[in-house]
Parts: sequence; C-alpha cells; structure tokens
Amino acid sequence: MAEQTSSVVTTIKPRVLVADDEQVIANTLAIILSQAGFEARAVFSGEKAVEALDSFQPDMLISDVIMTGMTGIEAAIITRARLPKCKILLFSGQAATADLLEQARVQGHEFEILAKPVHPTDLLAKLRG
Repeated sequence: MAEQTSSVVTTIKPRVLVADDEQVIANTLAIILSQAGFEARAVFSGEKAVEALDSFQPDMLISDVIMTGMTGIEAAIITRARLPKCKILLFSGQAATADLLEQARVQGHEFEILAKPVHPTDLLAKLRG
C-alpha cells in the first residue's frame, strides 16, 4: 500500500493589536479585522497595549489617541521603540489630537492618523497598503 503524505500549508496571519478605551469600538474593530484574515486582539487602554507587546508581538498597532491614562501616542512611541517593524495607525475623533501629534512630531515621531469614526473599508485599505 502506498503511503500518503499530506502537506499542510499554514499561513501566518498578521497580528493586529487594537487599543481603544471605548470597549465597543475596540471589540468591533478586532472582530472586523479577524473576519478579514488578521489575528486581532482588543485592549482597552494604552497601558494594556504596552503590556500586550511582549506576549502578542503585534505586526500592527491601531490605537485611539485620546484615552484615560496613557495616550495612544505614548503607547505608539513605546511600541515603536520595542517593536520597530510594527506598523502604527492612530485614530481620533477629538480636536486635542492635533496638539498631541505636534508634540510627538517635535520629539521626532511621525504617525499616520485616521479620523473617527473609522470606516472598516478605509481601515482595511490602510492595513493592506
């Protein structure tokens, strides 16, 4: 009898960490990303995003800018320092964001930003682009 061998091809899904203190938004984005073929995890603060860096090792961080405690920009700066290849995308619906982004720019940090509400099609286009 001939022995059959099967080769299993496993594709590695890009890992995306979504940080937003509005849990419904973070969870919804994680679900949308999971359905689109990403391995997505939602966290609800900048601190939790930083905590997840070592265990989850995201390829991408999507973070709200204005959150209680650590801002998304602070989390993004730490993420970039720890995981230099991690793509970072920030989003915000608040005017205070411009000042925070300018402060980060002065410190040598440039981040791409999307306005809230983020349409899933626009978000997926940014992640795949």
